[in-house]
Amino acid sequence: MLGLKLPTDPRWVNIVEKNIAEILTDHAYCEQKAASMAISLIVKFPEKVDLVQSMTALAREEMAHFKMVHDWIIKRGYELGRERKDEYVVALHKFFPKGGSRNTHMIHQLLVAALIEARSCERFRLLSENIADKELAEFYRDLMVSEANHYTMFLKFAREYGDRAEVDQKWEDLLQYEAELMKELGKKETVHG
Repeated sequence: MLGLKLPTDPRWVNIVEKNIAEILTDHAYCEQKAASMAISLIVKFPEKVDLVQSMTALAREEMAHFKMVHDWIIKRGYELGRERKDEYVVALHKFFPKGGSRNTHMIHQLLVAALIEARSCERFRLLSENIADKELAEFYRDLMVSEANHYTMFLKFAREYGDRAEVDQKWEDLLQYEAELMKELGKKETVHG
């Protein structure tokens, strides 16, 4: 369903299990950045009524997820660490060339957002099925569903606002690029890296 070309190595879960505080901190900031991205799309494209409505709801949902993750951090006796640079997201944003029309820029942002959500969904599925901590497994199962919905929403908007054939080709190219990127990632206690 997600279209990812290279699945995450299941051994990534072992890295996560040894670094629960780290993954929770990274995850909390991922949720916060997702809310910021939704707000950024509202600011950049206020004339897109459907997009603004959806991004308003998404920003609220992502901040609710941030609070949920932060609550887990507190419950486990950890503290929210410092924000880290997300190498995965930085690399994805380098895929599309700078410049172009405002609409093209929006399409590119939507496609990158869709891919981030798809990879998050895949990672959360792995955690829900393989992490020994049953409470966290259930938590990640619930979040996996949200990420899948976000992925399909972003891809739908990209196809709606752009030429379908062109958008689908860009999506396929981005998926191929991401597969190459993932060969180097998946060895850290981060959601994407």
